[in-house]
Amino acid sequence: MSRFKLFIPLFIFLVLAVFFWRGLSLDPTRMPSALIDKPLPTFTLADLNDPAVMRTQDSLKGRAALLNVWATWCVSCRVEHPYLLQLAEQGVPIYGINYKDDVTQARQWLKDLENPYVFNVVDADGRLGIDLGVFGAPETYVLDKQGVIRYKHVGVLDDRVWRETVGPIFEQLQ
Repeated sequence: MSRFKLFIPLFIFLVLAVFFWRGLSLDPTRMPSALIDKPLPTFTLADLNDPAVMRTQDSLKGRAALLNVWATWCVSCRVEHPYLLQLAEQGVPIYGINYKDDVTQARQWLKDLENPYVFNVVDADGRLGIDLGVFGAPETYVLDKQGVIRYKHVGVLDDRVWRETVGPIFEQLQ
């Protein structure tokens, strides 16, 4: 019986190793969302460029589009920005959510780096982000013509992600 006790630490180590190996094999950008195939949450937020204009979820209806969560404090957003400009030049409508950011810095960012967005809403307190289940910036949602969320991508949207995942879903919704 005492010999079996010697193997208990080895057994525990092997069980933990299997769990760690399984965790390392998961895709960290694949984040499930409870909002897939559900309408965009209700909101009324100010437009970044014109605070007198209030935008709602109905402002995003009418055509398939991307909804991009971004901020000036987000390093990955700066990496993603040139690709968003390319998509906008190709005619892909992109709406922005400026997430928990300084409005003055956000306006300057778009002035300096150009603006790929049809419009941006200011989510200063993060309420819309909470309703969307935002983990952090950048995140991109694919919306259909009725404003229903069809896909959520966590992380930088680049050419590979567009070709392999987001682009085909977007094209199907056109």
